Amino acid sequence: MRILVVCGAGASSTFVAQRLQRAAVSAGLDLQAEAVPHVALTTRIGEAELVLIGPHLTQVADSIREDAERHGVSVIVLPEDIFTDRDGRRTLDLIANQTASLSGPTA
Repeated sequence: MRILVVCGAGASSTFVAQRLQRAAVSAGLDLQAEAVPHVALTTRIGEAELVLIGPHLTQVADSIREDAERHGVSVIVLPEDIFTDRDGRRTLDLIANQTASLSGPTA
């Protein structure tokens, strides 16, 4: 699964993406997470299966959802305290609970 983690400038989303990627590797999941600044999302959204929106971008979430829908991409708005998820497992669980797309361990 290809995931884009979106924030204002790409800095805070980098931490979320890196932690999520490590958690996925530990869980044996085929997942690629990449941080993307909000201004670049419109040109990159078609590359993703899922977009995670930083909690500070809730005011533009509807616009992102509309764009994502046109590309068949799912969207999750991350909770306010997501940056306290130091190992990425909570973010991975959030994705697993809200999508049916996470596959089991890769062969």
